[in-house]
Amino acid sequence: MAISVKLDRVLLDRGMSLTELSERVGVTIANLSILKTGKAKAIRFSTLEAVCKELKCQPGDILFFDDD
Repeated sequence: MAISVKLDRVLLDRGMSLTELSERVGVTIANLSILKTGKAKAIRFSTLEAVCKELKCQPGDILFFDDD
């Protein structure tokens, strides 16, 4: 069981690149890439809030529980 990330899907739906999101929220591309690929072990609420605010989505649109 794990929390999985579908940031790539939300970015695609919004027509936004990771680079553009990085510039808009003030988080490095490297850190967003780690999150996008599912390799992140944690995320700060302030980062999650900034990403959700910019993408106009809810945390559940980016994160989901994967019980496989």
